[in-house]
Amino acid sequence: MDEWRWMSAAELGRGIGAGGIDPVELTEVFLDAIDTHEHRDRIFARLTPDRARAEAGAAAQRARTGTRKSPLDGVPVSWKDLFDTAGTATEAGSALLEGRIPDRDARVLARASAFGLVCLGKTHLSEFAFSGIGINPKTATPPNRHNPAWVPGGSSSGAAASVAYGLAAAGIGSDTGGSVRIPAAWNDLVGLKTTSGRLPLDGVVPLCPSFDTVGPLCRTVEDASLLLAIMERGTPPDLRNASVVGLRFGALQTAVLEGIRDEPREAYEAAIGRLRDAGATVEPLEAPEAAEALAQSGVYAAEAYGIWKDTIEVTPQKMFAEILGRFRSGAQMTAPDFVASWEILHRARRSWAERVAGFDAVIAPTAPNLPPDAARMLSDHDYYVTENLLTLRNTRVGNVLGLSSLTLPTGAPACGIMFLGRPMGEEALLRIGAAAEKALS
Repeated sequence: MDEWRWMSAAELGRGIGAGGIDPVELTEVFLDAIDTHEHRDRIFARLTPDRARAEAGAAAQRARTGTRKSPLDGVPVSWKDLFDTAGTATEAGSALLEGRIPDRDARVLARASAFGLVCLGKTHLSEFAFSGIGINPKTATPPNRHNPAWVPGGSSSGAAASVAYGLAAAGIGSDTGGSVRIPAAWNDLVGLKTTSGRLPLDGVVPLCPSFDTVGPLCRTVEDASLLLAIMERGTPPDLRNASVVGLRFGALQTAVLEGIRDEPREAYEAAIGRLRDAGATVEPLEAPEAAEALAQSGVYAAEAYGIWKDTIEVTPQKMFAEILGRFRSGAQMTAPDFVASWEILHRARRSWAERVAGFDAVIAPTAPNLPPDAARMLSDHDYYVTENLLTLRNTRVGNVLGLSSLTLPTGAPACGIMFLGRPMGEEALLRIGAAAEKALS
């Protein structure tokens, strides 16, 4: 049964449907693995075993009677600790929210439960989800699958670790500037950033609602498509016979290749070669509006501080100094500058849409660097700032331009390739991702 821990969510779902996997036994396998894992407390903020067992029992009954609610009915998953869970603390990785217990589930979590997903518990994250690194000295810093001393990527750090270490079939995270895609890439997973507004944020602790999105971290593109469909009560796209033959990709040159380290560059170039070998066309793409949009990233801190300043400034000493500094930097942006930045973003989004209209997707390295050493990040302020901003630069392109985005493993450790799709174009993007997944495997 231990092999169940390493199967995709879709494979587990098919096993349940065929009668070969019992959801109760499956859930116990994951709960036992979590209980005995050396990094349990670094990955999970808190577990929900009673809920998991009750949901697994109901899923088992539906499987026996042929009344399963979805292809993933009975599959255990983890949830980032900013999704409200009724009766269980949801603290967003911050001591400022210690003891915060919501009385209802976040809407996406409620939908997932209604379609039969089993909630194993809540995973650690960067404080208030405001870091791409994944370090959190106030609660816990999850390990990276390649080296526990490396940072895991953030902010959905525990979500990635829960899947990478075989402690959940999938993890649900959030992505405001790269917080699904970075930890997915650094832990060799698939990560989907949905378009802002595609999935509801009701019951999700906010960072920047203008950019906050919900998305899965998982083993395959098929898993991502099924989880998206469940969380929006929709129909997953048909991924059968997906092929890159005839697809046209724009390889973004603007900003995303600056300062890239050797390993991510080599992995990215090799991935492009495999896509071409499989029948895709890949052309260089200059897009100055991407750089213009990235230059408006001050709106992040301004919006985040506007939401949280009253909570933060009561007891700022409870926060990790690096995250506190990022929040407080938002006070420097005036209201006119905030409005002007958003006008630039709107223009950049229109220009981007025109420029990329002839491409099926735009590609770039997911992260231009490898996971840094966690201890150095805590002891060297300048290094922390440099690496954090570099880490999030490429993924943030998808957020500031309002796009859908998907990261896939390249086969090189901790190196991902990112696909940028159209706003609300997840169906087409996932089909492209399924085709690319085969080409890259």
